Amino acid sequence: MSLKIKPIGDRVVVQAAPAETMTASGIYIPETAQEKPQKGTVVAVGEGKKDEPLTVKAGDQVLYGKYAGTEITYDGKEYLIMRESDIYAIL
Repeated sequence: MSLKIKPIGDRVVVQAAPAETMTASGIYIPETAQEKPQKGTVVAVGEGKKDEPLTVKAGDQVLYGKYAGTEITYDGKEYLIMRESDIYAIL
């Protein structure tokens, strides 16, 4: 995926995974009760800080905090811009 957004510093752009629409037991979750996803795919990375290169790269599946990042819409798609420190793990 080629995204024309270039984050600066230690920021990354993440495309959130779709919200769960059904429980494991098969019950549908209404849109008003769906939880904000905490998993997504990194689509763009910044250059990092001096002496602190980024450890994530485009294409990585990551877990991040529930309230991490700033939501943006670009070309009709929703993304999150967050600092690498808001990412908890690479899957």
